[in-house]
Amino acid sequence: MDMIKIGRFLAQLRRECDLTQEQLGEEIGVTNKTISRWENGNYLPPVEMLQILSEKYGVSINEILSGERLSEEKFKEKAEENIALALDNSIFTAKEKKDYFEKKWRKDHCVEMIFEMLILIALAVVGAIFMKELCILASLICIAWSWWINNRMEAYAESHIETNPDKIDKDKKQ
Repeated sequence: MDMIKIGRFLAQLRRECDLTQEQLGEEIGVTNKTISRWENGNYLPPVEMLQILSEKYGVSINEILSGERLSEEKFKEKAEENIALALDNSIFTAKEKKDYFEKKWRKDHCVEMIFEMLILIALAVVGAIFMKELCILASLICIAWSWWINNRMEAYAESHIETNPDKIDKDKKQ
């Protein structure tokens, strides 16, 4: 999306309605600085504001996101393009959501993991000093424990993301 083009279009629509940035801001419940940021292309209005602006100016949200008035032929083409761009520019991709929840899980379980790791290290040290077999057993337990912790974390992360198969497949290809 060309935010500069969108901003110019929003400014044009506002001027066509003979409104100042301050007047428009008062009408829709934002500051004139916010209007200025939208019109300069620094920020895109949030979805709820796009709807309000669309109704106020008598244009479609698709036209706002395209930064121009659209003929019937271009309307569908631009709609598909704008939807695809909006999805690509969404706040979190599936991978980012998964990474976020994995990081959150690690943070929430940090004390537990440190305690369990200390026990395993103590078991390995005692095994190295007294019995070699115990050291081997401790190594196998560490491997199994790591696998188990990782699976718990993955299950937590996957249960907390909204699964969109198309988006996940796209992320796997990247």
